[in-house]
Amino acid sequence: MLSVYNTLSRSKVPLQPVEPGHVRMYVCGITVYDYCHLGHARMLVGFDVVARWLRESGLRVTYVRNITDIDDKIIRRAVESDRTLSQVTSFYIQAMHEDEALLGVAPPDAEPRATDHVKGMLEIIGLLEGKGLAYQAADGDVNYAVRSFDGYGKLSGKSLDDLRAGERVDVAQAKRDPLDFVLWKSAKAEEPPESKWESPYGLGRPGWHIECSAMSRDLLGLPLDIHGGGPDLKFPHHENEIAQSEGAFGGALANVWMHCGPLMVDAEKMSKSLGNFFTIRDACARYRPEAVRFFIVRNHYRSAQNFSADNLVDAENALSRLYVALQQVEPDDAGVDWNEPRAVAFRTAMNDDFNTPEAVAQLFELANEANRKRSARAAGQLKALGALLGLLQQSPADFLQDMRGRGAITPDAIAERIAARAEAKAQRDFAAADAIRAELLAAGVVLEDRPGGRTDWRRADG
Repeated sequence: MLSVYNTLSRSKVPLQPVEPGHVRMYVCGITVYDYCHLGHARMLVGFDVVARWLRESGLRVTYVRNITDIDDKIIRRAVESDRTLSQVTSFYIQAMHEDEALLGVAPPDAEPRATDHVKGMLEIIGLLEGKGLAYQAADGDVNYAVRSFDGYGKLSGKSLDDLRAGERVDVAQAKRDPLDFVLWKSAKAEEPPESKWESPYGLGRPGWHIECSAMSRDLLGLPLDIHGGGPDLKFPHHENEIAQSEGAFGGALANVWMHCGPLMVDAEKMSKSLGNFFTIRDACARYRPEAVRFFIVRNHYRSAQNFSADNLVDAENALSRLYVALQQVEPDDAGVDWNEPRAVAFRTAMNDDFNTPEAVAQLFELANEANRKRSARAAGQLKALGALLGLLQQSPADFLQDMRGRGAITPDAIAERIAARAEAKAQRDFAAADAIRAELLAAGVVLEDRPGGRTDWRRADG
């Protein structure tokens, strides 16, 4: 049975959909005011793999990932660039879809926009107000009364006394408590007309958190089977979603909560001020897009991950080794044989909270077998299992030629592969040694064996 780590219970739990055989998954998407960054890439790829594996497991999946298209940052970007809100959001939604395509991320089943669900948001706010969980302050904003909701903090593990207002929560003087968060923002005269809706509370617009409470319920119903997102959403966003949805409707908002781990850049938090901020298109311009996906997939979705030049070059070189195996041995097209030992280990890994590092390890075992035995069946298993992770579906010749053109392999990486080849020869594994020579040649590196066992190398074009 497939088990998933539940952030709420802090344990792995069996995935047991409310409707047997049908998983309803809601993932908090992107606020579209700028290009997607590498943290977004980790979320997009991570939950793409989750959806792929759930479907491969025979489950029907309804995957909803929202778009936040009304927000302070969007309004600011529109005003600064002298564009309408819709012009800003349309531009960055298109850019997001281009980035997803680069990374091989399949579209979700539904991609609701917050601005299409304002009516549902106002309905929830009305229910909360009627239960004494929301109030309109003197400044016109409608706020959630956090201390009136029992259990606030259960997802993040924080007590009320320890909590502070979240990043997107304005601590206004009109609030009864600094922890209270906004459900409905009163319109300001300087804001563009398209950012304002009529409501029982006057002209205004929704707060960030209420958007997901409305969209998830409108499209999937409650409780959700899986609610997911990035690591920074656990608090305050998801904590506040729980307070809103459970406060309004009772019961659980979601049975399982999933969160990706943090992504660092050279061991530092990614930040524009530190000059280490990378967009998805930045990374895909410097490295093969599939290698960026492979870099993400070869790490467990919950683990911290470090983006660095060395790590990306290593990912490119590792992925090239898999493609070399597919180039050397034509794979059969029989699909996955789930009785084969490597496939069994792959399935076991994926059923254990989507353990992609172990699943990827099985791909390398199959590549080694394909090289040693010149096995079309092993190569076919490699390609078919790779597809379940969104990998290895390009022409090997095209991928390896592109790698050579990029000159991705570094002298240190070449030395490491030469050492691995020497070890393979010492173990009389000549198929593996030949595969490494072919891999390097595909990357534009020619090996020259010298008397005494020394191996020199040179660039093919130099």
